[in-house]
Amino acid sequence: MIEQQIKSAIRDIHDFPKPGIIFKDITPILKDPELCTKINDAFLEKIKGMQIDAVAGVESRGFLFGLSLATKLGVPFIPVRKAGKLPHTVNQKVYELEYGTATIEIHTDAFNPGDRILIHDDLLATGGTVTATSELIQEMGGIVAGFSFVVGLSFLNGIEKIAPISNNIIVLADY
Repeated sequence: MIEQQIKSAIRDIHDFPKPGIIFKDITPILKDPELCTKINDAFLEKIKGMQIDAVAGVESRGFLFGLSLATKLGVPFIPVRKAGKLPHTVNQKVYELEYGTATIEIHTDAFNPGDRILIHDDLLATGGTVTATSELIQEMGGIVAGFSFVVGLSFLNGIEKIAPISNNIIVLADY
């Protein structure tokens, strides 16, 4: 039921950010507080029984539900940001994109070694950014408890890339 509600709300934007891409725009979901609540409830139901010490949200759309999920769980929220956006001391990870490289950062004091971190983003495509996030968390001594996504693009095989890191993978609406 939640999958159909999400798919009904999402709009396709053709040729964004470049020709040939069909962008899954989640912003219409944000206009529907009832649907947002249902999405949070669906995540909470699916992560029951998982030990989670913090939620890491990947910039920037991963902040939208990641923060509310952390709040409902009563755990800290960790912003995973692009280079140069965090004001305090950071650890960073450079990773490959299909068109170059990118860098993500996490504050050095964002969590304690041994903490179990749920990584959240709005959409799972190829899995590159959340894999880099996982590697950075592990390098900092954290444990990846699992992943959560509002949307997954299964034809891009992101689940296969992240499954070796954690088999706790939640995708509410899959294409």
